[in-house]
Amino acid sequence: MKKLAFSLLTLISLGSYSYAQDGEKARFGIKGGLNLSNFYKTEVGDENIKAGFNVGVFAKAPIIEDVLSIQPEVSYTVVGSETQYQNFLQGSGKYRFNLGYVQIPVLAVVNIGAFNIHAGPYAAVLTNVNVKDVDDDGTVDGVKDLDKDKFNGLDYGLAGGIGFDFKGASLGFRYNYGLREVGKDGGISLNSSTNSSTILRNSKNSAFQVYVAVGF
Repeated sequence: MKKLAFSLLTLISLGSYSYAQDGEKARFGIKGGLNLSNFYKTEVGDENIKAGFNVGVFAKAPIIEDVLSIQPEVSYTVVGSETQYQNFLQGSGKYRFNLGYVQIPVLAVVNIGAFNIHAGPYAAVLTNVNVKDVDDDGTVDGVKDLDKDKFNGLDYGLAGGIGFDFKGASLGFRYNYGLREVGKDGGISLNSSTNSSTILRNSKNSAFQVYVAVGF
């Protein structure tokens, strides 16, 4: 995955360099920010928004000078959800799912002065999964690493948002809409004493991002 990400940025860089000889120069930079994520599913449950983060690098290659650019990115992003439970043995609380992905979006960016609109597809490879058992009073009873084999290792979807460019930096708002189910068929069972067999069944990633990017 790292080789794929590096190769993608290298190809974009070479193409951008060729274009930059006669036109607008390509930009490179780093970005990072906050995720507000959730699972959306056909069977609506008690899922709640969960905070996470995203950090990565990007290249912005001009296609039509000052108007249209292609922007590939490579980032590490943490998404997930909080799912309520209540039963006789455990009482009430919530499971806090944390899913880490290496995500590669390729975005078309339309520039309107200092404002931009961007959209495009993304692909993401799952790197790690854990779930925290949190009581109603906020006490974390435990953290459990889950078997990645129970999850789909590749996620993909659509991303779109807006951005505001300042001198040397930009502020962006983006929504990522997953098109593939997070868990494999049958869902994920966490505890035989809870009705958790349907957790993650039909669930897909959904994340709103706020980020700051610094270009070079």
